[in-house]
Amino acid sequence: MIKVLIVEDDPMVAEFNRRYLEQVGGFELIAVAPSVADALHILDRQEINLILLDIFMPGMNGFDLLAQVRKLGQGVDVIVVSAACDSQSIKKALRYGAVDYLIKPFEFERFKTALSAYREWASMTKDQERLSQAELDIRLLHQNSVTVPSELPKGLTRNTLKTVWENIQAMKGNSFSTEEMASRVGVSRVSMRKYLSFLTDIGVIDMEVIYGSIGRPVYQHRCIKPDSNLMKPYL
Repeated sequence: MIKVLIVEDDPMVAEFNRRYLEQVGGFELIAVAPSVADALHILDRQEINLILLDIFMPGMNGFDLLAQVRKLGQGVDVIVVSAACDSQSIKKALRYGAVDYLIKPFEFERFKTALSAYREWASMTKDQERLSQAELDIRLLHQNSVTVPSELPKGLTRNTLKTVWENIQAMKGNSFSTEEMASRVGVSRVSMRKYLSFLTDIGVIDMEVIYGSIGRPVYQHRCIKPDSNLMKPYL
C-alpha cells in the first residue's frame, strides 16, 4: 500500500480528497495535516510515500514544505492539489519535483488518473533496477492516460498479437521458448520471434539465453508484466 499524507487547511476539501483516495485502490491514508508545520511533524515520525499538497495555507505554504522535503532529501513524492493556476506557481512546483499538478476544482477522473499513474509507476520501479523506454514513458509522458502511438511494427497484426499475449498470460509467469510459443499459437518460429522481440522491447516480457552443453543456445522468455497497461494500445 502507498502511504499518503494529505496537506490541506480546508476541512471540506481535505474530506473530498480523502473520499476520492478511498475510491482508488492501493493507497492508505496515514494522516491529514492542516498546516505545513503539522505535515513536517508527521513526516518526522511516519513513513510517507506520497503527499497530496495544497499550496496556499496560513503561515508556511506548500512551496515551503516542498523545499524542506527536498532539502532533507526525503524519499517522498508530491502531487500538488491547488487552486493556483498561474504559470509561475505551476513551474515552481514542478521545479521542486512535484510529480503531478491538479488544479481545483477538478473532476474525480482526473484525480483517479493522477493516482493510478503514480501507483503504476511505484509498482513498476519497486523491484526493478532497469526500465524499458516504454515503461519510462508512462511516467514522463503520462501515456496511460493519453493516446499513445499504437502502430505495430511491420509484419505484426493485432489479432495474432492478441493470441500470443493470451497464451503468454496462460503461462502464469513460467518460462517458454520461441518454438514452444510458436507451436501454441500456430505460427512459424520466424514470425513468433518478431512478436516476442516486440513484447521484449515494450517491457512486458523478459528474455534470457540458456547455454547447453552442446548445440545452439536456447532463448527462454518469461512474462514480467502480466497485467500491464503497456499492452492496451496494441490490442
